[in-house]
Amino acid sequence: MVPGVVGGSETYTTRLLHGLWERASDIEYTIYALPQFASAHPDLASNFDVEYAPLTGQWKSFRVAGENSWLAAQSRRRKIKAVHHAGGIVPLIPAPRPILTIHDLQYLFYPEYFTRGKLAYLKTMIPRSAETARLILTPSEYTRRTVIERLNIDPSLVVTVYHGISPREDRVPETDVLERYSIPGPFFLYPAAIYPHKNHLVLINGFAKLLKIHPEAHLVLTGPKGWRVWKTATDMEERLVREIDQLGITDHVHRLGYVPGRDLDALYQEAVAMTFPSRFEGFGAPALEAMSRGCPVIAADATATPEVVGPAGRLVSPDNPEDWCRAMQEVLEDGELRTSMVKAGIERARDFGWTSSAATLEDCYRFVLETTL
Repeated sequence: MVPGVVGGSETYTTRLLHGLWERASDIEYTIYALPQFASAHPDLASNFDVEYAPLTGQWKSFRVAGENSWLAAQSRRRKIKAVHHAGGIVPLIPAPRPILTIHDLQYLFYPEYFTRGKLAYLKTMIPRSAETARLILTPSEYTRRTVIERLNIDPSLVVTVYHGISPREDRVPETDVLERYSIPGPFFLYPAAIYPHKNHLVLINGFAKLLKIHPEAHLVLTGPKGWRVWKTATDMEERLVREIDQLGITDHVHRLGYVPGRDLDALYQEAVAMTFPSRFEGFGAPALEAMSRGCPVIAADATATPEVVGPAGRLVSPDNPEDWCRAMQEVLEDGELRTSMVKAGIERARDFGWTSSAATLEDCYRFVLETTL
């Protein structure tokens, strides 16, 4: 994984690693990573045995080649007994006892969001990888069901290992975050890369309607740099810029790009609510992050997101700007509603601690290590 590019799968994997790090275990772990891992995740790099690939990660073809050569050779040299491929693909030359995380099967539901080359690659490699793996891990029951049904996999070989998150109930002392990012009034937050399925256009149109009722409102968009990598995301970026301009809401939409984790925590705490209109999620980590930080959640009633939000947030049709306007208006105007959503969200987030997720993950590793198939 290239740090800062793949988004949700990186967050998922590194949080599980934090959970494993905190556990007492007789299993010995080695992380195989790109050199950027050391600076992106220094705490993990200093607490695990890490082997760094002789690659920059700039070119995907080189990364694929590295998995099929360097990783396989390293696994044999180190006599690794099982390898967890956390990015959705098992290399053509697999290491011993491969374990595979499939984060979602979006390419089957929205093929138009992928380039022809990327789509052909996924259609070939994901089913093949699923057949090769000793065990398949998914971040939600929604994704587990789709893997079983769409890839025709034995249900006993597909296990849900939820996203884990650390408890974070104390407020972050970043009182100047609004001043530093020039956010002058009450705001809604959407932390997501500009990919087509993230559905920014519906949110933008709903927010434009809200401004006619509450002209003091603002919308803050954050997200990693992954949109620069894929053409479909670049096209969506251009459409988003045009839409904001045509709606005449440029002064009310703040595009911050990537922000440090501490600043994002502070933004969660200051926001009226986190809006999450994504049409397709294998889990929906931002909803969990927001709830754990005391931020009300308005989210799309689609795919895995309702499984995460449960009764703690407001679920809205992903395709109706009027509904998004109405939900944002209600949360903005009703202080008691916001207070109840904050309390419910914190309680909901407690169900997704990374300690529990790491325990499930380690059970999966033991299962694979102990089987002889």
